[in-house]
Amino acid sequence: MRRPCLLGNGSGRRRPLSYSETVADDLPHKLRSDALDNRERILDAARAVFAAEGMDVPMREIARRAGVGPATLYRRFPTKQALATEAFTEQMHACRTIAEEELADPDPWRGFCRMIERLFELQARNRSVTTAFTSAFPHAIDLAAERERTLGSLAELARRAKDTGQLRPDFVLDDLILVLMANGGLHAASADARIAASRRFAALAIRAFRA
Repeated sequence: MRRPCLLGNGSGRRRPLSYSETVADDLPHKLRSDALDNRERILDAARAVFAAEGMDVPMREIARRAGVGPATLYRRFPTKQALATEAFTEQMHACRTIAEEELADPDPWRGFCRMIERLFELQARNRSVTTAFTSAFPHAIDLAAERERTLGSLAELARRAKDTGQLRPDFVLDDLILVLMANGGLHAASADARIAASRRFAALAIRAFRA
C-alpha cells in the first residue's frame, strides 16, 4: 500500500499529499514509459512489415500493426525515411563492422570465411539483419549509403580472396546476397537450433565458394 508523501504547510509540520498530487507525481514517469513502449512497438512492426512487404507499405499500416494511431507514429517518425533509418541503423552498422574487420585480416581467404560465418550468425540471432542488409532503401539516404559502404568492403574482400586463388573466380557479390537471403529464411524450434543450422549452412556456403 502506498505510504502518503508529506509536504510542509508553512507551520513547520508536514501534510500528506492528496491523491491527485500523488497521481500527478507519477504521471511523467508513466508517460515516458508509454512513449518508450509505443516507440518499440512501432519499430518492431516496421521491421516485420518491411521484411514481409517491402518499403512501399503505407505508414498507416505500420501504425495499425503496432497498435498505435497514425498521429502517434508521425509524431515519433515524421517520414518513412526516418522510420526505416531508426529501425535498421543498428543492424546495418553491425554488418559494416564485420565487413571492415574481416577486410583488415592479412589473410583475405580467412577474412572472407569469417565474414560469412559472422554475418550468418548475426542473422540467426537477429532476424531483422536480413532485411537491413539485403534490401534497398531508396528513401532512406543514410541507410542506403551505409549499405553501399558495406557492400564496397565486401567486394574488396572478395577481390583479395580471389587474388589468393582460394575463392572461385566466377564468384560475384550477388552470390553472397543470395546465400544471406537463404540463411535469413531458416526456421528452427529455438534460437539455439537456428544458430546451429546457420553455422552448418555457413560451412556449406564456404565450401561452395572455394576454388
